[in-house]
Formats: sequence, C-alpha cells, structure tokens
Amino acid sequence: MAFDIAGAVKEICDDLGIRYIFKGSYRKANRSRLDSFTGIGDDLALSILKEVGDTFGIETITDVHESDEPAKVAEYVSHIQIPAFLCRQTQLLLAAGSTGCTVNIKKGQFLSPEAMGFAVDKVKSTGNNNVWVCERGVSFGYGDLVVDATSIHRMKVHGVPVVMDCTHSVQKPNQTAGVTGGNPELIESIALSAMATGADGFFIETHPDPKTAKSDPHTMLQLSKLRPILEKALKIRAAIQ
Repeated sequence: MAFDIAGAVKEICDDLGIRYIFKGSYRKANRSRLDSFTGIGDDLALSILKEVGDTFGIETITDVHESDEPAKVAEYVSHIQIPAFLCRQTQLLLAAGSTGCTVNIKKGQFLSPEAMGFAVDKVKSTGNNNVWVCERGVSFGYGDLVVDATSIHRMKVHGVPVVMDCTHSVQKPNQTAGVTGGNPELIESIALSAMATGADGFFIETHPDPKTAKSDPHTMLQLSKLRPILEKALKIRAAIQ
C-alpha cells in the first residue's frame, strides 16, 4: 500500500511541479481504543519507509512519540513529525531537533497560533533551524474541530513554513465507538482556504479505498480526488502571486 500510494502521488506531484514528501506512521501510538491497529512492527515499518524513499527518490517523514525515538527514526527518514498532542513535550522536541532533520510540529488542538512560537524555539535551541508548524484545527466542544481562517497568517510570525493538515482538521474526535469520525467532503474547502491565506504546504492523508484504511478511514481523502484539489490550489497560489 505504501508503494502504491507513494508512486501515484509522486506522479501527480511531478506533473504539477509540487515538492512531495511521503508520510507514513511507523507506529500509531495515539489511538482511542486499546484494540485499535497500531502497526506492523517498528523495524519493519521503518525499513518500508526507507525503501519507499530510496525507490522513488523522495523525501519521507514519520511521527515520533517518545524522546528516545528520534535518533533511531532519523536513520530511516529525512523529516520528523511531532504529533499535535505532544507539541509541548520539551524533551521530545529537543531530541527531534538534535537529529538535524527538519521537524514538522503539529499545533495542538488546545493552543493558539502564537503559542506555537515556544515549540519552535525549543527545536531551534538545538541549533536546528529546519522547523515547520502545522495547523490541524482547534477543539470545539468534545466532539468537533474548527479551523480558524486567520491561523495560517498568525503562525507566519514565527518565521518558519506553515503547513495545513487538510485531513485531520475535518476530524470528529471522541466518538462513543472509540473510532474518530470526520467530514472528508470538507477537505477541499480546508485546502483551498488555507492556500488563499498563505499556506506553504499541505498535509493530506490519502488512500485508494479509505473505508479499508487501518487508520483514519473517516477522514482520508480518496486518492482519485487528490489531483483536482492540488490543481485548484495551484491556481489560487498563482492568482495571489
């Protein structure tokens, strides 16, 4: 599945002139239920990520969750991601920064855009200035997220690239069944509005058959719908420029 998706998305991005970074979670640590799928084994998953990068000649990124993970993970991928729930974990941020890899920090659902500056400072304190921040919505009550249209602009003050997570931001968390819900029909709206307000990139989880995905089946973008969204986003960027 990793190779199928990476190959398909690379072809789209090459055609459109978009820099592509393949993201895969080598371990799904943040799960609602104990019996939710968490992975196929760390070493095997990391080796697949590395092979995807080597095979297609593309950059790769994966999440880390504990401060002892970044050093190992950096041997397999070119970028490291900090999950939103963990964006204030000082030792994790320092460990990620110390690898020298670019660190993408997802903004916590509980933080303001301005507060992300402190997370950026923690990574930069290691001497690593390769930092991005990623918007993914703000908690609204117990079971919904909202995206503030001003957030991209407000995070630009930190002087680092700002990425829009177009799929996790349409989540409906904390469902009683223990499986996160979502509104994937809103992904395009999120992406296009983010591009219009200055986003430097998109984080999009995509799958040829979302309903069979082991994680986030209710928020995955159908792979066949990816290209039209990117084409529209590029038109918006061109119009702005």
